[in-house]
Order: sequence, then structure tokens, then C-alpha cells
Amino acid sequence: MASLKDLRNRIASVKSTQKITKAMQMVAAAKLRRAEEAAASARPYADRMAAVLANIAGAVEGDGPPLMVGTGKDDTHLLVVFTAERGLAGGFNASIVKLARQRQRQLEAEGKTVKFLAVGKKAWDMMRRDLSDKIVERVDFREVKQIGFTEADMLGEKVMELFAKGEFDVCSIVYSAFQNVITQIPTAQQIIPADLSGGDEAGEKGTTSVYEYEPEPAAILDALIPRNIKVQILHAMLENAASEQGARMSAMDNATRNAGDMIDRLSISYNRQRQAQITTELVEIISGAEAL
Repeated sequence: MASLKDLRNRIASVKSTQKITKAMQMVAAAKLRRAEEAAASARPYADRMAAVLANIAGAVEGDGPPLMVGTGKDDTHLLVVFTAERGLAGGFNASIVKLARQRQRQLEAEGKTVKFLAVGKKAWDMMRRDLSDKIVERVDFREVKQIGFTEADMLGEKVMELFAKGEFDVCSIVYSAFQNVITQIPTAQQIIPADLSGGDEAGEKGTTSVYEYEPEPAAILDALIPRNIKVQILHAMLENAASEQGARMSAMDNATRNAGDMIDRLSISYNRQRQAQITTELVEIISGAEAL
């Protein structure tokens, strides 16, 4: 049985941990509002960009740009896995890597070759043990305080450079879509060849107008497809940032509550042991007095 001193030290230690988790919860809550607003602002732009590309692609005669139609094969797949730079966010990072591994096993079962581009320190840490030979490159943004288009532009250029070198045929991004503080949904989205399914949704909403394009649709696609890739990457990064803060806020709230429960249990144990010690001392004093 632990001594009273050990119990006091443990209670003090848990209280210090509780203060840290509470502070992290409050910081995550403050960051979550900004991250959620940024993610919500990016969604309409990303959706509308896909709809515009789908409309323009419908006016193109013959084949479109390689980034839109692909290489004509799907032998090699690149999975761009987005995770956080830091932990203490519950199962946030693990759920994204789990989806990437599931996608990898599914593709390899079909005879495909799978490569990874790890974005975020945790992606590298969790995948390097058994997938290091499949990771073509790693990117982290530990020094970046707030993700913006600059980072998405750099990452998009890197992905398109790998495509130009023939490193892959199909590219998908794996990230966590933010729904609310409790729910973040691991998501896989194909960006090369361009997924133009958003145009069908736009058509259902009554935006099926006939346009005349200047310059030619093919020239417009040459300019818009690379930008769309960067926009979809930015959208994924912003969704991931909001999901990270939501997951961390929830995890730290649970940790704070658990620390409080542990403090209560330790305090009860400490009081009981102290009471038993006082009772024993009183019995010894009374017994000694009676002996005299």
C-alpha cells in the first residue's frame, strides 16, 4: 500500500496534469473557431470549382489535359496522407492512417502499386516502420502557424512534378473531413485524374446554362486543372486543421474529466489511510496510558 507521502505526491502530479489538459482544451477551442470558419469558407469554392471544370470539360472535343484524363492507366497509385504535426488529439491521426492502409491493401489486392506522400509529422511517424519503402517523400509544416494557399500551392506543385515524371497514374488525398467537435470523418478523394462528378450535382441544382468560352475550353482547362488540384489540397488541409482542433478539444476534455475522477479516488484513499493511521496512533496512546 502506498504511503501518505506517495499519495500526496501522486495527487499533486495529477492536479498538474489536469491543469495542462484544461489549458490545452481551451487553446484548442479558441483555434477551432478560426479553423472551422476557414474550412466552411473553402467548401463552396472547392465545390464550385469542380462544377465549373465539369461544365468546361463537357465542351472539350477530344482528349483533355493529362492532369484531367490521366495517363490512360491505373497501375500506380499515389496516396497523399494528411495528418497533424502533433499528437494528443485522440484517434484523429490513427483514423486517417488506418484509412490509408485500408486503401493500400485494397489496391494491392487488385495488383496495383501504391506509393505514399506523407504530409505531417505524425503520418511519417506512424507509417515509417513498415511502409518507409513506399513513402516517396515527406512534408511537414511544423513552422507554419496557420495553413494557407502558399502551403497548398507548394504541395500541389510537388504532386504535379511527380506526375510529370511518371511516378504515378492516379493520385488521391486522404484527410479527415470536419463535421463537428465529436465527429471527424476520414475521407479519400481522387484529384488526378480530376474527379469531375461535381458537375452532375450542379446540373441537378439548375445551373445547366450554355456558355461560350474565350479562349478555347482546352486552354482554359490547361490553366484551371492545376489550380483545381491546389484548391482541393487546400480544402483538405483546412478540413484536416479543423478536425485536428476538434479532436484535440474533445480528447483534452475527456482527459481533464478523467484526471478529476482520479483525484477524487486518490483523495478518498488518502483520507481513509490517514484516518486509519490516526486511529492506530490513538489506540497506541490509550493503551500506553492504561498500562501506566
